[in-house]
Amino acid sequence: QVQLVEAGGGLVQAGGSLRLSCVASGLTFTRYALAWFRQAPGKQRELVAVISSGGITSYADSLKGRFTISRDNAKNTLYLQMNSLKPEDTAVYYCAAAWTYSRGLSYVPRQNEYDLWGQGTQVTVSS
Repeated sequence: QVQLVEAGGGLVQAGGSLRLSCVASGLTFTRYALAWFRQAPGKQRELVAVISSGGITSYADSLKGRFTISRDNAKNTLYLQMNSLKPEDTAVYYCAAAWTYSRGLSYVPRQNEYDLWGQGTQVTVSS
């Protein structure tokens, strides 16, 4: 059974930091590109960051410099380091996976290619 389980969310003051993690099981981790999405109340889900199976990263323009995505293939774990948090970062954060083995190590999937999702973890940033 494939599972993505997020952890690390919580309440933090503006300017603080959080590190989210997502542990994957039931899949060959290295054959997947991984991503973090977020969804704030009343808003559409948005892509935060992506990391290809080979470690190529991509970020939403508005988040560059504050957020860092990484993966530890030995631990089947995806991370999102979030610094200088702002109240507008408040959202449920989801990890997602897309199988990209046949497309190469640097392939970054389109948003609609992610078909494995975690349950989400709440991040709340107070002002």
